[in-house]
Amino acid sequence: MHLVTIQDKIYEVNGIKVMLDYDLAELYEVETRVLNQAIKRNTNSFLEDFMFRLTKEEWEEMTASSMFTLMPSQTVIASKRNKSAPPYAFTEHGVTMLASVLRSPKARKMNIAIVRAFVALRRTLLNIENLQTQIKDLESKYDSQFEDIFEAIQCLMTENKEIATQSERYKIGYNK
Repeated sequence: MHLVTIQDKIYEVNGIKVMLDYDLAELYEVETRVLNQAIKRNTNSFLEDFMFRLTKEEWEEMTASSMFTLMPSQTVIASKRNKSAPPYAFTEHGVTMLASVLRSPKARKMNIAIVRAFVALRRTLLNIENLQTQIKDLESKYDSQFEDIFEAIQCLMTENKEIATQSERYKIGYNK
């Protein structure tokens, strides 16, 4: 699966980048309930900072958000979910831990692709932050220079008005 497709399945909840159980199940080509059963059999491997269940409020907010639009295949998967229970959210570490729980070759390959997607996303965010810093530096550097240029232009415009005013006056004195 392509990195961009995987990155589209990474969401932010309370400032944390996560993937949802049914998206992971789709990527690993297993049913969501099978994925969740494997996790329940290994609960000691999934600490709070690896995996958590979304609250109903978080889930409703995500589904109402314009950022979170279900694709047709996701709609089918989401419709198969137990409506009373919001999905589990897995951090990057939780996704990595899934590889030890789901031992199929497909799960291992997909896990590598997912970790690469998280890394690429992190790099992109760092690049954006660096660009923002550089833009701010340039703005502060050149704002003062542009201020000087605007003052010079203003001064020239004022001098031109004075010259124009002087040329309109009646000249007295010796004329050739």
